[in-house]
Amino acid sequence: MPIHKFAFLDTETSGLSGGTGTYAFLVGAARFVDGKFVLRQFFLRDPSEEPAMLEALIQFLAPCEGLVTFNGKSFDAPLLVTRYSLHHIPVPFKGFAHLDLLPLARRLWRDRLPSRALKYLEEHVLGFTRASDEVPGYEIPWLYFDYLRTGDARPLGGVFYHNAMDVVAMAALLGHVSELLDDPYNGRVEHGLDFIALGKLYEDLGHWDEAARLFERGLMHELTEADFGVAVKRLSILQKKRGDLDQALRLWEDAAARGHIYAHIELAKHYEHKMRDVKTSLKWAKLARREVEKADLPAYIRKHWLGEIDHRLARLERKAGL
Repeated sequence: MPIHKFAFLDTETSGLSGGTGTYAFLVGAARFVDGKFVLRQFFLRDPSEEPAMLEALIQFLAPCEGLVTFNGKSFDAPLLVTRYSLHHIPVPFKGFAHLDLLPLARRLWRDRLPSRALKYLEEHVLGFTRASDEVPGYEIPWLYFDYLRTGDARPLGGVFYHNAMDVVAMAALLGHVSELLDDPYNGRVEHGLDFIALGKLYEDLGHWDEAARLFERGLMHELTEADFGVAVKRLSILQKKRGDLDQALRLWEDAAARGHIYAHIELAKHYEHKMRDVKTSLKWAKLARREVEKADLPAYIRKHWLGEIDHRLARLERKAGL
């Protein structure tokens, strides 16, 4: 779908809990018109004007076929559907494709960043910083209620700024993610964990060759020991699924040299079932047990590994006639 068929949408509401008592007093919506990003903000001067605001939003969304939000599938879209339904007005985005950027952001940056909030992503992924006009989200309902009580709209300036920046940030984030997916090797991806996250995404989509390439690129970057272990495990098992056993073996051996227990187990499995080499399989199983014994592991994890390894050792020793 071409980009001009998408609408970017964000709401500011009278409460954060949802339900029929919660309504959107400000809706920011944007779309590309003749190559320009056009942003409109629909504001309730009074709650009685809600039907008129909802009708105006229909007109703006009319040329579109898709919706882009951030957590909109869980919050913004259901909220607006409720408001349209209460006023017996047709929902303008019914049947639209809906791209919610929050689940995608979690997939891409969960392992590297402590937060996937939109403002945090702006600062740490896109490199943007908001002005001092920004207001915290939790203050927004109370600022609107103060406006209804006093009639003074000037304190709402920060709310309009917050809403506009959220919509603009969604468009920027979508562009950034699109570029990452189109060509992750052109320098835009700078962190090893980002390559690993992209590899996981491509693996889950069934694009195994590209996933393997992304995992390999991630392993070329500096990673913590724990992150290295996760990445090598994903890549080695992926190579096994692809039938590339030589590459899988090399990865398992590298990981085993770093003390990763799972790699010892995979090597024991390989030599027992693929190579029919019980002696070598037994060697790797014993090494795995040694790693568990010296590792600082929680009791339940230690119990899990020892149970699996001891079961394997008993079977291998019977096979070896020991």
